[in-house]
Amino acid sequence: MGCSSCGSGGGIPRGCKSNGTCSSGGCNKLGVFDWLANMQLPSGKSQFDIVEIRFKNSRKSFFRNLKGFELNVGDVVVVEASPGYDVGVISVVGELSRIQLQKKAPNFKAHEARKIVRHATQADIDKWVAARKNEESVMHKAREIAIQLKLDMKISDVEYQGDGSKATFYYTANGRVDFRQLIKDMAENFRVRIEMRQIGARQESARLGGIGSCGRELCCSTWLTDFRSVSTSAARYQQLSLNPQKLAGQCGKLKCCLNYELDGYIDELKSFPSTEIKLYSKKGSGIHIKTDVFKRLMWYLHQTDDKSGPALVALSPERAKEIIAMNKEKKKPEDLKDFDQATIETKAPTTPDYSNVVGQDDLNRFDKKFAKKKKRKPAKKRPSGNTNAAAKGKEGNASRSIDNKKSNDVKGGSNKPKPKGKRPARKNPNAKGNQNAKGNPTENKTADSKPMDKRPAGKKPVKRRPVDKSQEVEKGKPNVKSPGNNSSDKKTSENKPRPKKKRPPRKSDGEKKPNNNGNKNNEKSS
Repeated sequence: MGCSSCGSGGGIPRGCKSNGTCSSGGCNKLGVFDWLANMQLPSGKSQFDIVEIRFKNSRKSFFRNLKGFELNVGDVVVVEASPGYDVGVISVVGELSRIQLQKKAPNFKAHEARKIVRHATQADIDKWVAARKNEESVMHKAREIAIQLKLDMKISDVEYQGDGSKATFYYTANGRVDFRQLIKDMAENFRVRIEMRQIGARQESARLGGIGSCGRELCCSTWLTDFRSVSTSAARYQQLSLNPQKLAGQCGKLKCCLNYELDGYIDELKSFPSTEIKLYSKKGSGIHIKTDVFKRLMWYLHQTDDKSGPALVALSPERAKEIIAMNKEKKKPEDLKDFDQATIETKAPTTPDYSNVVGQDDLNRFDKKFAKKKKRKPAKKRPSGNTNAAAKGKEGNASRSIDNKKSNDVKGGSNKPKPKGKRPARKNPNAKGNQNAKGNPTENKTADSKPMDKRPAGKKPVKRRPVDKSQEVEKGKPNVKSPGNNSSDKKTSENKPRPKKKRPPRKSDGEKKPNNNGNKNNEKSS
């Protein structure tokens, strides 16, 4: 089926872009499904000669096929009009058209019906399509003319006749409009016969079409033909909030769908007591707030003198009727909460039938894992100037001399290779009371040699380091000390506690090097 008669895009379908193959019959309004198409007529009975033909948007009419043309749904035909002729598309044929005629036009007279002239030729279709293309520009021009004449009206749609000799303007207005001057001006501008038709807001939305708040096409443009009056009482019966923005449709009136389920709500509410009756108890009174028809609950606001304030109580219709009967007998229940249906019907949560083996249903299943990751902190590097580095066999500070580093390497392990070549003789730290005495390299090779840490605290070797002049001025000491005067060094070394951890014996390589601890003692004593 083609979309040449589409009223929204000049022959080009919009929105779904299904190119005329959608379920609603393309871009046409009020499409009909021929559910009697596969039914054969009884023998000896001819086909019904009245067919339904659709024109632009939702306009449809019935015509007689007196010449006996073979007509099918979707054929383009030329029909009689006044004046001239019009072009339309067949929508319903056969027995279904008889049912449609009885439903839509029960007073239709067959002898007064207009006739089908012929099948449309290509020239008729081209002329028809050319006239349809001018409709949008003509509508905007007509609106400008109406605004210049200061007419309180809205021109919503324009429809050209198939031969292009007549144009019908559809407009909406709140009252009567004197458009005599408007017709004269439009006839001079457009050079066609002008016809004006006033329609309502619902008919306007049916002709133009659109999408409702439910996400579907408008009911009035797809299947709804009779527009019944809708009142706000329909919203009250269905317990809907009286919000005009939500209750109004595309036309600005109340939605037609408010009447769809109204009868069911009215029948169900017959078993509910009146909402205007108050319920009285010994603690206070209850005022009706809302009603849930599906759950069969009535919510009352129980106003009491308690400090907790008023509370909402849900009662079934039977419970509410029971309390109303008690109030008529001048009896009052103790509390409305005793009749609360919401608390009575509350059940304990049932455990699931399956077992939670993996723990995927535990909401806190990731907390422990994340907590462990948060506790992990990167290991901080210890400062190279740690005082216990020499005692633990680690490397000393990087700012120390190369000789101290080599001595730490010799102490750390015996598997390291020996340095090649002979080293110059150094001071013997074993000399008692004389730091300048030179030691014999062969003395350390004996098995009876003891490590330096086992000597008395006063006998530790001391290596003097140069002292800054600023420190000498502050302490009031001379710049140079005699090498034989070690009394201050002995006092400081005696007051310092002995190291608890024993050092491994130094490798007897023919010479001994001063201890790092001794250097630190000298630094502190100086």
